[in-house]
Amino acid sequence: MYLKNLLMLMLLLAGSTYTIGQITNTEKDSIYIQKIEEDGEPEKVLHAEPLYIDLIRDLGARKGEKEWNLGLSLTDNYKYDAYDALIEYEWAPVDRLGLEVELPFTFYAPQSGIDSMPSNSLNSIKLATQWSFFVSEIMATSMAIGYINEFELSNFENFGNPFIVGNVYNPFLVIAKRWGNNLHSLIYTGPLIEQNFKTNKFHTTYDINISSHYMITGTRNFIGVEFNKTFDNRDFDMTIRPQMRLGISENLMIGIVAGIPVSRENERLSSFVRLIWEPKHK
Repeated sequence: MYLKNLLMLMLLLAGSTYTIGQITNTEKDSIYIQKIEEDGEPEKVLHAEPLYIDLIRDLGARKGEKEWNLGLSLTDNYKYDAYDALIEYEWAPVDRLGLEVELPFTFYAPQSGIDSMPSNSLNSIKLATQWSFFVSEIMATSMAIGYINEFELSNFENFGNPFIVGNVYNPFLVIAKRWGNNLHSLIYTGPLIEQNFKTNKFHTTYDINISSHYMITGTRNFIGVEFNKTFDNRDFDMTIRPQMRLGISENLMIGIVAGIPVSRENERLSSFVRLIWEPKHK
């Protein structure tokens, strides 16, 4: 009888421990989400932001938020390797409005037996804005519209002759949804209209970028994937980008991305690393 009662007690304790463990994980998510969403006004929803197609500040940004990004990537283009680097600063001057300045560079290295390749360059000066026009904590959904203006610059070989060679006009729409506590999805889409100042010709492509992420319980760490699709007249390109984000400290994170082209004629595998620093704000 004693042994039977002891076994029953052990089973009850095991069940209680499992239940407590489950509650603890749920509480961790709820506490973390509550910290992000209710730590100030106005209303804000926690979303996992894709690492390659970066947003202009968080959706539902609050006044005073700011962030520095440093990005580095390597792309195999068959005939040469392209090394990309970017420096980016984004901030929210008022609630729901994000602004961004970005300087993207590209450097090239030839592969064996190849002599010709593009010249190194500061590709452009990017100025961007994003306004979150819909934020609902109840629906765990945010929507935003934005615009990126990219002043394209001449390469280093011809730098300043002329200084600006073209312009890219890029309006976009973002829709993000969190499913429960951990699953996140996001759509980022819009046209890119490129103007060549020398010929005054325009070229338009259309991007549809879809991402899905799983955020680790009680943290800002996540794993996920982006599907970056480009439509260019009758041509279609897509790159799959599995990725992960890790918190190094309270205000410092690192994102690691791999690029797997599905239907790109001139590109093989690529890799991308983004260092993210968010200074504290009041």
